[in-house]
Amino acid sequence: MTTDPARPFGRVLTAMVTPFTEDGEIDLAGVQELAAHLVDRGSHDGLVIHGTTGESPTTTDAEQHAVLEAVLDAVGDRATVVAGVGTNDTAHSIEKAQAAERVGVHGLLVVTPYYNKPPQAGLLRHFTSIADSTDLPVMLYDIPPRSVVPIEVETLVRAAEHPRIVAVKDAKGDLGAVSWTLARTELAYYSGEDMLNFPLLAIGAVGVVSVVGHVVGPRLAELVAAVESGDLVKARAVHESLLPVYTGVMGGGQGVMMVKAALKELGLPAGPVRPPLVDATPDQIAQLRTDLAAGGVSL
Repeated sequence: MTTDPARPFGRVLTAMVTPFTEDGEIDLAGVQELAAHLVDRGSHDGLVIHGTTGESPTTTDAEQHAVLEAVLDAVGDRATVVAGVGTNDTAHSIEKAQAAERVGVHGLLVVTPYYNKPPQAGLLRHFTSIADSTDLPVMLYDIPPRSVVPIEVETLVRAAEHPRIVAVKDAKGDLGAVSWTLARTELAYYSGEDMLNFPLLAIGAVGVVSVVGHVVGPRLAELVAAVESGDLVKARAVHESLLPVYTGVMGGGQGVMMVKAALKELGLPAGPVRPPLVDATPDQIAQLRTDLAAGGVSL
């Protein structure tokens, strides 16, 4: 687990899927097998559990508690385990944060409230209320394509005053806003949009929270290391080699569907997705195989 305050959650984290059985129940044995596989490959500093890719909107609080227990039992002594606890209800988010702290997670991921479109003052109160409720470090999740409302720079500057709000997972795609936030705060930025991993790292992000980390974790570690060493030529080469993987997994906008298909192809636990998502079609899987092969991933 990381001890570097500049990288409070490490460098390479995978936003882990939640494996289900074929009848749609939580596969706790599969959860542990997948978590161990990702960490034992030697490239992952941590896992984010119950984010978008973990299908958090369609898993219950009890299921999420059981998954967190299983992941911590499998890898909690050698990887940072970050729990997604954000909802569009501040009180419910606080309950989830406190439950995650009790089970022993190392950090919290708090997404921008979705659907109810709060103003920036509401966002700030939401984030700081959750951060006040536990002693755990918090990573905010800025993803306006899903939440509609972006976290504005001024809001991030104010949020950064809280001692436990230490990082941002950025999927906003606004490099100018990220640059200004980095210039005005000590927040650690993590790329939350795989296609933008390289440019975000180049302007100061410290790591990635990745979907494609399920299949190319070591190469993401290579990308981060190249940027850190100042070798942007090598970093760009790694970035370009990963473009087909990024497109294959994330090109349709529903990474969980495609990455679960990829995991199945690799013989790793995944299972189906839960409605209202649907599993990848045969044609989509065929294209995925083509894209992954072009990106150097053997199925």
